[in-house]
Amino acid sequence: MFIALWEFFYGHFFRFWMKWLLRQMTGKCELQRIFDTYVGAQRTHRIENSLTYSKNKVLQKATLVVQSEVDRCVEDIMKEKNINPEKDASFKICMKACLLQISGYKQLYLDVESVRKKPYDSDNLQHEKLLIKLWNLLMPTKKLKARISKQWADIGFQGDDPKTDFRGMGILGLINLVYFSENYTSEAHQILSRSNHPKLGYSYAIVGINLTEMAYSLLKSEALKFHLYNFVPGIPTMEHFHQFYCFRSPMLPMGLSAPRILVPSLAVACVSSSQLTA
Repeated sequence: MFIALWEFFYGHFFRFWMKWLLRQMTGKCELQRIFDTYVGAQRTHRIENSLTYSKNKVLQKATLVVQSEVDRCVEDIMKEKNINPEKDASFKICMKACLLQISGYKQLYLDVESVRKKPYDSDNLQHEKLLIKLWNLLMPTKKLKARISKQWADIGFQGDDPKTDFRGMGILGLINLVYFSENYTSEAHQILSRSNHPKLGYSYAIVGINLTEMAYSLLKSEALKFHLYNFVPGIPTMEHFHQFYCFRSPMLPMGLSAPRILVPSLAVACVSSSQLTA
């Protein structure tokens, strides 16, 4: 109750007067002060909040701008805030970078959601090729005897036909599995081998699909913003989402790192090399 009241009074009264006082003292608007004080994700996050909660319609709409309109939007913001580009040459560059990240995140979610909504279709030749590609990447020395086969259990699918396991995440789950297996094949083989441990094993493919759901949920809830704002200086893309699905491998020697699938990070599925070899 107290927090809700504070947010109401701060948003409607205190924030306005605080911004006015600071502008009189520094000669700079809130956006300029943020650029002077913060970097990385904190900077973009605070700029986004400042624009969102502004009473100025031009600033409010800036968070919804499409990438092709970013340059004009920056000009409009500078005009509204009376920012002289000669006195503050860095403002235009910084604001453009922030708006590209903000609009890029929104577009990334739409792109990921579009792929997630596409169900796996066994009549779609591209889908079928992608599934077979996953098998060949993970089991290069073992031939798949039939499209409908109990062999799929060897890489962690639940039934004879993997398409039923993609219902929740659609084709996105398969794309992530193939992305990791293709780009980090050695790590994928090691993790698949660990998944077959008699006591500590797990279903490789199913856990991978569950991790796609986790990554998607984090993206949808905007919990990925700080990560992407920190590590992607420009526009986040599907490639960055796939990279988030991957992480650092605990199987590599200390001092070395490579992106890895998040499977070993789950408490149930993750076990150290010493535990597996004990």
